Amino acid sequence: MKKLLVITAALEAGTGLSLLVVPSMVAQVLVGGTLDAPAAVTVARVAGAALVALGVACWLARDDGRALVVAMLFYNVAAVAILAYAAVGLALSGIGLWPAIVLHTALAGWCAVALSYPTEKTAK
Repeated sequence: MKKLLVITAALEAGTGLSLLVVPSMVAQVLVGGTLDAPAAVTVARVAGAALVALGVACWLARDDGRALVVAMLFYNVAAVAILAYAAVGLALSGIGLWPAIVLHTALAGWCAVALSYPTEKTAK
């Protein structure tokens, strides 16, 4: 579980920082679109801050983060659903869209597997 949280911390914090600094570039890579309105850039930056917060939370909980892994499982499943809808339902495309779907699917699977193992506290 520790490795999962460390990797998640790095990925989410990195993506979040990218959204904070260059939100339009992230949108272009992810969905092949631009953030033309100032409101869209603002919302993207808020999402970036949220991802940085997730990264920090994962890093801080890396030694005993079962509850956080449950939250990250929900987040990854939701991210897959939203991104898959963007690809299939909205016909958006960016070079990073399907890799992001695959990555979040893998992370969701990893979370589910990590939760299936008892922790030292529950094993006693």
